[in-house]
Amino acid sequence: MNCEKYQDLLSDFIDGSLASQDQKSIEAHLSACGVCTEVRGDLDAIVTYCYEHRGEYDAVPNERALWLRISNLIEAELPPGSRTEIPQNAGWWFRLMNRSLQVSLPQLAASMIAVAIIVSVATTIGLSRFGSGGESTGLRSSGLTTVAPNGQPLVERYRQQQQTIDYWNQRVELNKTRWNPQMRETFERNLGVIDAAVNDSLSQLNQNPHDEVSEEILNAALNDKVELLREFAEL
Repeated sequence: MNCEKYQDLLSDFIDGSLASQDQKSIEAHLSACGVCTEVRGDLDAIVTYCYEHRGEYDAVPNERALWLRISNLIEAELPPGSRTEIPQNAGWWFRLMNRSLQVSLPQLAASMIAVAIIVSVATTIGLSRFGSGGESTGLRSSGLTTVAPNGQPLVERYRQQQQTIDYWNQRVELNKTRWNPQMRETFERNLGVIDAAVNDSLSQLNQNPHDEVSEEILNAALNDKVELLREFAEL
């Protein structure tokens, strides 16, 4: 059994759901394989964090569906011969951002108009959803001040997201030395897009602490940043 097969079983190994023979086989492999031991450590850290903070996060409705529609709109604007191959194991954010490199300025302008329409509709839905009453949430000059629907202070949720980002950012920094210039440029460009969205949301919330749509966008952008860092940490 090679490392890939062992790594496929690591999740069940950590959960303790493997047969005794498989459990011993993986333990023996981990004692001799540093790469798989490192992967096991990462999974352990993630599983532990998820157990400790289960139920504390509010999922952003239809976030992936929105990005999928944007991705499809961009791809539809491409001429047949301009598409480049993207690795099968690439994540959804990596695929979306690299498609944008293949779009000309007129195509990008048309795509962004379509994106603006989608975001506008999503914002309208969000406003109507949040307009039914209840305490507003947002960012004051001193930071997030109110409480999420699950009872968790928003400043605490933001702090926890930053901790997760810091963890994956450290992994990325360790791997950067192996990247070629093109991969490094791709990472920095994609990270810049997400950081711009984060900064814009924070700016909007500083101006209007009751803007719950901006708060939701901020949460989505931070989740996207975690996803981007995780994907590049594995390259």
